[in-house]
Amino acid sequence: MIDSDIFTMGKEVAKYEKDFAAFFGSKYALMVSSGSTANLLMIASLFFTKNSKLKLKRGDEVIVPAVSWSTTHFPLQQYGLKVKFVDIDRQTLNMDLAKLKAAITEDTKAILSVNLLGNPNDYDRMNEIIAGRDIFILEDNCESMGATIDGKQAGTFGVMGTYSSFFSHHIATMEGGCVVTDDEELYHILLCIRSHGWTRNLPKFNEVSGEKSDDPFEESFKFMLPGYNARPLEMSGALGIEQLKKLPGFIETRRKNAQLFQSLFVDHPFIDIQKETGASSWFGFSLILKKNAPYSRAELVMLLTKNGIECRPIVTGNFVKNKEVLKYFDYEVSATLDASKYLDKHGLFVGNHQNEIKKEIMLIASILA
Repeated sequence: MIDSDIFTMGKEVAKYEKDFAAFFGSKYALMVSSGSTANLLMIASLFFTKNSKLKLKRGDEVIVPAVSWSTTHFPLQQYGLKVKFVDIDRQTLNMDLAKLKAAITEDTKAILSVNLLGNPNDYDRMNEIIAGRDIFILEDNCESMGATIDGKQAGTFGVMGTYSSFFSHHIATMEGGCVVTDDEELYHILLCIRSHGWTRNLPKFNEVSGEKSDDPFEESFKFMLPGYNARPLEMSGALGIEQLKKLPGFIETRRKNAQLFQSLFVDHPFIDIQKETGASSWFGFSLILKKNAPYSRAELVMLLTKNGIECRPIVTGNFVKNKEVLKYFDYEVSATLDASKYLDKHGLFVGNHQNEIKKEIMLIASILA
C-alpha cells in the first residue's frame, strides 16, 4: 500500500467503506478522519438537503442525553441548533425514554441518541414515542460498534449513524470514523462536504450538482457546499479492511468478558452495573456506587489505581456541569438530571478488551469484595 504512493483516501478506503456498509447492513458508508468528524458531518449534511423531512436549520431543537462525549454535542452548537438535554436511565445509562417523551415539543426536530459504553437504546420504544410526529432519529454509535438488537446493528436504526475506530475502540484504524445511511441524497452530501465541498468525489449523476461535467479540469475544482477536509488516510482504510474481518471475534470475546463481569457484580452489595439492552458490544464496564457504599468514588479510584487498574469517568459524566463551554450554547435542560448528576459524582468505568481478561476482572472483584 505504501508503495502505491497514495496516502490520502483512495482504493483502500473505498473498499473499507464497501465492506463496512455490507457488514452493518447499510446502503452507504463514508469513512472520515474520526468519530468526532463523523458526528460533525452527520449534523452538517442535514442543513443542505432538499428533503424537508430530513432537514435542519439554525434554531431547530435537537434532544440529546446529558451523558455523552463532548463532540456529540459540539456540532449542534456549531450549527446554531437549540440543544435540549435529557436525563439518562440509571440502569441502561442511555437516555431515559420516559423523560424523552416528556421533553418532546412541537419544536423538536430530531433526537440525537447515544449508545453508551456498547449498549444500544431501545429503538422500538423510541419510535413509538415519536410515531406520527415529524421527528427523526440520529445515532452516535461511536462507543457501540457491533452491538445489536434482534440482529440489527446499532448505528442503523436512525437516519444516519456514526462509528469510531480510534485505537481504544472496538476496531482500530489509528484514527478514523464512519457515517452510515440508507439515504442517497445524504450520502452524496456527505461525499461532498468530506472533501472541501467540491464535486470531484461525487458520481456522474448525483443529488448535489445534478450531472457532472465530463471536463475533469473544470469539475475537479467545482465547489457546491461549504465543506471540510475530513478525509481519512489510505493507511487507515487498509487497516480497517483487516480489522473489520476480526470484529466478530473481538465482539465475541468482549461479550465473554462481560458475562464474567456480570456474574461477579450483578448482585454486588455496594455497586450497580449497566443493564444490557439487546446485545451490548461492551465497550467497558461501569461501576456506580450505591448510596450505602462504605467508600466514596475518590476512594474507589484510589483503590483501583493502587492495584494497577485504570479507570475513568463514565464518558463526560453530566455534560451540563461544563458551564464554561455551555455559555456558547443555546440550550435548555428538560426536567431534572438526577441520574446524570448521580453518575457524575458516584460512577466510573473500567475498560474491556478484545482479548480475554479473566485475571483482570477477577482482580477487580477481589479488591471490591
